[in-house]
Amino acid sequence: MVNTLPQQPKAGIKQPSQETILTPRFYTTDFETAASLDLSAQETELKAMLEEMRADYNRHHFVRDETFEQSWEHIDGESRRAFIEYLERSCISEFSGFLLFKELSRRLKGRNPLLAEIFHLMARDEARHAGFLNKAMGDFKLSLDLAHMTKTRTYTFFPIEWVIYTVYLSEKIGYLRYIIIYRHLEKHPENQFYPIFRYFESWCQDENRHGDIFKALLRSQPQLWKTWKARLWSRFFLLSVFTTHTLTVHERANFYRSLGLDPTEFDRQVVYETNETAGRAFPVKLNTAHPQFFPRLQRCSDYNMKLVEIDRSSQPKVVKFVRKLPRIAAIVWNLLLLYLIKPIDTEALRGTVR
Repeated sequence: MVNTLPQQPKAGIKQPSQETILTPRFYTTDFETAASLDLSAQETELKAMLEEMRADYNRHHFVRDETFEQSWEHIDGESRRAFIEYLERSCISEFSGFLLFKELSRRLKGRNPLLAEIFHLMARDEARHAGFLNKAMGDFKLSLDLAHMTKTRTYTFFPIEWVIYTVYLSEKIGYLRYIIIYRHLEKHPENQFYPIFRYFESWCQDENRHGDIFKALLRSQPQLWKTWKARLWSRFFLLSVFTTHTLTVHERANFYRSLGLDPTEFDRQVVYETNETAGRAFPVKLNTAHPQFFPRLQRCSDYNMKLVEIDRSSQPKVVKFVRKLPRIAAIVWNLLLLYLIKPIDTEALRGTVR
């Protein structure tokens, strides 16, 4: 396997979409700090969740059945493109989690056995998800060369504290995306155009369990929820994840419409529910009931769609850059105003949060 992308991709191997600020990334972290985490405050909870992971209740739930054994050529045009893009993004996201968890498990083995085994089993789940998604892409005569991506994709460094915040949120928001789509399609089976959606209930169980593990990790570290810095970081990561979700959903609105979902309402439900869930772990949650919260998020999405439109034009790069600047400034300004909305103190409500 070479370390540079081939000039001509192999037949059936999809070249990954260009990396942008919204595409899933590969991460690395400070493994030394991770190994030295004191887990004593949440050790009982972590051991209980480890037992669940060992039981592997979903081990038989990701087996392709006969419903996949048919032609999918009738899914064509924009619907096909949007669905393949969804599968690709989801596959890369799951594979990114696998790589991070696998490396954490390897580096922590012998130094923090409890955490090492937990990460090993979470890596197992993420690999299972990524493989299932890649096989789904194969039904459309495409697949991702995940082994090659391991060597060629850019890795972003996050301190372990940032990893805990962001993975907790990504797992919980992933759970809510999957379960909302699953429940919607239960009520509207006529929109279930491909069998993978039937697996989303088992899928979201894994995501939810992973999120609970990272909640325990977060609550085991007082500096991640007891300090004023923790409150600022919590607001930052909540807003970052919600903004990314809103922009991504509206960039891929056609996929959600193909499921019979309104993209804006779907996005708002996911953001609202994730924010409420985060109140169980974070010292603050965002005030999504503020009259400017969702309108400003929507403005960011509208400006982002203008950026996408500019990118797709045939204008010179300099002209594109000049046209983009005011839109980028507008997004930054709206995000700043969103960040400054007074958050809700969840520690003060801890006794009433369920």
